[in-house]
Amino acid sequence: MSAEPRINDRIRVPEVRLVGPSGEQVGIVPLAKALELAQEYDLDLVEVAETARPPVCKLMDYGKFKYESAMKAREARKNQAHTVIKEMKLRPKIDPHDYDTKKGHVVRFLKQGDKVKITIMFRGREQSRPELGYRLLQRLAEDVQDLGFIESNPKQDGRNMIMVLGPHKKKTEAMAEARQAQEARKADAKAHPGRSQNVAEADEQSEADEQSEDAKQSEDVEASAEVQAEAPADA
Repeated sequence: MSAEPRINDRIRVPEVRLVGPSGEQVGIVPLAKALELAQEYDLDLVEVAETARPPVCKLMDYGKFKYESAMKAREARKNQAHTVIKEMKLRPKIDPHDYDTKKGHVVRFLKQGDKVKITIMFRGREQSRPELGYRLLQRLAEDVQDLGFIESNPKQDGRNMIMVLGPHKKKTEAMAEARQAQEARKADAKAHPGRSQNVAEADEQSEADEQSEDAKQSEDVEASAEVQAEAPADA
């Protein structure tokens, strides 16, 4: 069955309970009279409650109504907060530069209102030193404590140790702040076209750098996983 309401000549009942363009109650009138009023107002007769006896119909601009409904649904989807869990993988003896890079990703994820699953990957003799992974996870949690908290404490899972960080900021708040920042940039672009162009180019470059880092991180994780799978465990 179609979800579209019946309008105008598609309405097949002898009489309807009519609601005027401004929401006023006209009362029960013959269908022919309701259609006549719709033509007089240059509006559509729309059945809004087909199960009522008699059905309730309203005079409205149906095209405008559909457009506004679609815009509201689109805005609702835009504001809908989806729980996202990002993942970051580290080695127990990670290089300081790599640690700072990966910590930067964690910071960005938490600022966006996303959870972050941190996985420490052990290999060979490292499996006998779980305290190395635990200390690394605690260090990371302390470094980002202003943005997130430990939602799931570190626990051993085979060759890995896993911890989940949750953001202090809700996803909806992060999305609202991002929209406000975007609107502010647009307003600044109108006020200062030349300067804002430079800012926009810098933002695009920054976004491209972040995407490049994400791609590199994925490659590193895959390469590490392959080495882990191929290398025999140390005695």
